[in-house]
Amino acid sequence: MPTRIGRSYTISRICPGSGSGGPPKGEPPGPPAHVAVQDVDDSSVTLSWAAPARPGSAGLDGYVVEHRAHGTTEWVTANKEPLLSPRYTIHNLTSGDKLEIRVKAVNSVGVSVPAVLEQPVAIREILEYPKIRVPRSLRQTYVRQVGEVINLLIPFQGKPKPQVTWTKDGQPLDLKRANIRNSDKDTIFFIRMAKLADSGKYEMTLKVDGLEDRATIEIQVIERPGVPENLKLVDVWGFNVALEWSPPKDNGNSEIKGYTVQKSDEKSGKWFTVLDRCTRTNCTVSDLIIGNSYLFRVFSENACGLSPKAAITKELAHIKKIETSFKPETYLCKDFLEAPKFTQPLTDRTTTNGYSTHLFCCVRGFPMPKIIWMKNQMEIREDPRYISIIEQGVCSLAIRKASPFDGGVYTCKAVNPLGEASVDCKLDVKVPQ
Repeated sequence: MPTRIGRSYTISRICPGSGSGGPPKGEPPGPPAHVAVQDVDDSSVTLSWAAPARPGSAGLDGYVVEHRAHGTTEWVTANKEPLLSPRYTIHNLTSGDKLEIRVKAVNSVGVSVPAVLEQPVAIREILEYPKIRVPRSLRQTYVRQVGEVINLLIPFQGKPKPQVTWTKDGQPLDLKRANIRNSDKDTIFFIRMAKLADSGKYEMTLKVDGLEDRATIEIQVIERPGVPENLKLVDVWGFNVALEWSPPKDNGNSEIKGYTVQKSDEKSGKWFTVLDRCTRTNCTVSDLIIGNSYLFRVFSENACGLSPKAAITKELAHIKKIETSFKPETYLCKDFLEAPKFTQPLTDRTTTNGYSTHLFCCVRGFPMPKIIWMKNQMEIREDPRYISIIEQGVCSLAIRKASPFDGGVYTCKAVNPLGEASVDCKLDVKVPQ
């Protein structure tokens, strides 16, 4: 293919002041810095560079890229207009040629000293080993639900342009189900609506001139599981019900994580969850209400969610009232009968004429004894000067405004059917002189 010859820039085109009254005023920019080759293939070269350290007194209008065949003297301008970007690709080159390339900075004053590549560039395709760069999210099983979109973008590298092929479980890919779009740097795997049959191991092969790289991507399409089977009411006792069932035939292409058990009181008809993610295929439901009847249902659950329907018990579980009979225990009766006994005797007292006084003693016995007070062996009967009180076994006799006549020996006698007891004390009433 012949090399395209671009339009050459002249000093008069870049510098409008030239040829009409003398040289332009000011200074041109400095040369571009760090000119380097970014990419080469059999028909193009991509270059990059940095802005000049000195833009010149009139600023910087752009860049001019020139090239010539190695060993010749004629430079060809590659771009028609000054470039604003510090990057440019020279196209339509001939494979096998060697080019010398240089870049100039231009402004209204003039053109900079050219920045020249140190070595000529050979126009040829550079072999790059094929390498598939599988995204981190695809290095483990890629899970999607039925009906969702499967859209995988897998980048790769390799030169010349690699050949990409796909297989599923070792067989050629069905292009009616999956769309494959390949570019120079990546491949897109696309399924509009996923089905369970799309699950499997997909292998991508990348080939470049007899070299190849492979990557395996496992896709798992799941849906909600089926209904648990053979739900039975095994036993009812006390406040408890025992249930048993079998796993569903269809697990939705995903492992069953557990079961959700619910109860419904026949009176209310509302469902309440009693067990969540039960990992066994049997359970015991407790704390049921006596006298009520219950239905039970069980959902299966996988990574996609609960089953759309539940298995329901065919019969009601009746929580019966338990009939109990009370038989009191027999105890030996203790004999509390006791004859009167004074635990605190009367004590002698001395009082002053005209002052009230009290006599105290304590007695016990069962049945409660009758208390009799006596003075000088004579029973004290209904006399307003004497007040007799017994409370909690404490016996007291109050003598109001005692006089010398009240002095003498006082006796407290306690009597019940089992016997009697008595205590004495002496009361002395003094008359002030």
